[in-house]
Amino acid sequence: MKMNRTTQRTVEILKLVSRRPDGITLDEICGALNMPKTSAYDIVATLAEMDMVHVNKGQKQTYTIGLAAYRIGVNYTNNLDFISIIEPELRVFSKEVGKTVFFGVRSDHEVVYICKFEPENPIITTATVGTKNPMYSTSLGKAILAYTDEETRQQIMDRIHFEPKTERTIRTREDLERELAKVRRQGYALDAREMEDHMECVGAPVFGADGHVLGAISLSSLYKPAEDYDGLGQLISRKAAEVSKMLGYLGKSV
Repeated sequence: MKMNRTTQRTVEILKLVSRRPDGITLDEICGALNMPKTSAYDIVATLAEMDMVHVNKGQKQTYTIGLAAYRIGVNYTNNLDFISIIEPELRVFSKEVGKTVFFGVRSDHEVVYICKFEPENPIITTATVGTKNPMYSTSLGKAILAYTDEETRQQIMDRIHFEPKTERTIRTREDLERELAKVRRQGYALDAREMEDHMECVGAPVFGADGHVLGAISLSSLYKPAEDYDGLGQLISRKAAEVSKMLGYLGKSV
């Protein structure tokens, strides 16, 4: 993958500034990163304008980490905290239902698997922690996308390139829109053998205290024609509501 040079330098500057709570000068930044002063100044000035770094004026102007960068760090820490809260609950849930349970979050226009919990005799699944799959063909992705705010949802869908994984995979934006409306009506999403012919999954959204969707949980199992997937959908929806309540969610999603 080809990396964007300006973005790479921006991240390097932020890392450098974060290691100097006492402040760092522009000359020190240039020396540490072997950058031309004009290039470094343009990046630092932009970061300062966006509140990612704070400018300390004095005999020598220095830079420290800004409030916006601090808030991003706090959000990351909070995310780690909520994972530790839901892990025990989902581990027990997996054993109770005898199915593999996943928790996933959105990563741009894909869903990334953050946690995986298996019963005593698990089925083999291709999804592992850290892997990504399309939002339009997974129950996790559909559950998240259905409850994402309208503006963000449309931006995400603009970046989706529909590729069939099986003959049942959703292939158009219009079909996905209809599917997401159905998810919102019933409170859960299905992966009706859209990723793998032999697998069927149900997923439901998890909300944070601010009412925004944090991610989703799902149940995965081998497809069985006699399985009550609506019943499993209601089950996962109730569990997702319980988990959301544990995280401080009390009202309607926004």
